Amino acid sequence: MKKVFGKYCLAAMFTLAFSLHAVAADLPEIEKSGTLKVATEDDYAPFNFMKDGKSEGFNKDMLDELRKYAKFNINQSILPWTGLLAAVSTGQYDMALTGAVITDERLNVFNFTPPWASAQHYFVKRADDKTLNTIADLSGKKVGVQAGSALLARLPELKAMLEKVGGKLGPVVEYQSYPEAYADLANKRVDYVINVVISVNDLVKAKPKVFCPKGCRSLAQATWHGQSPKAPRNYWRS
Repeated sequence: MKKVFGKYCLAAMFTLAFSLHAVAADLPEIEKSGTLKVATEDDYAPFNFMKDGKSEGFNKDMLDELRKYAKFNINQSILPWTGLLAAVSTGQYDMALTGAVITDERLNVFNFTPPWASAQHYFVKRADDKTLNTIADLSGKKVGVQAGSALLARLPELKAMLEKVGGKLGPVVEYQSYPEAYADLANKRVDYVINVVISVNDLVKAKPKVFCPKGCRSLAQATWHGQSPKAPRNYWRS
């Protein structure tokens, strides 16, 4: 079953090495060099994933469309999420094309496209687990989350929510990729995994008997007052 935690927006990410004005000159530089260096992932469905040994997903379709009219070559490299942002921020790549949650910290380093997907936070449990039905039920349970993700950075808010109801945040296990986290969840090495709703929906559609029975429902909304002045408005649900 899946439950809502919060809401951000997903967008593609571009490097912000200089000022916004300097970034505006990047396209002519790329056209002059003749190559756009793009970093993507391969295990974050439905944005980037592998099928029969080939890159697939929403972002693959975007690159295919760009190749039709771009005045330069597109050189795509597949990197693990944990090294993706660093590779762009240090100038190894011109841009990263992936689903990335917009945060204030990232806005200080990167330019984003306009948001194009919801990033409500859900927790996913095993379909046969009848013990986790509310936020309070997560007290003391082992949680899996992707290393370096915005959702990992928001765990202190979940910790505060649990403490308000007399609970506590359990052990946190960080994973290089979400498929690894889901495998451990299915094998009962963690009790739940946190991810954004669009990816959770993709997971549940593929494996409804493993991670979510029919009739999964969201929890009632509760206000979160830590609004960001720069990032899109967001909230928690409990």
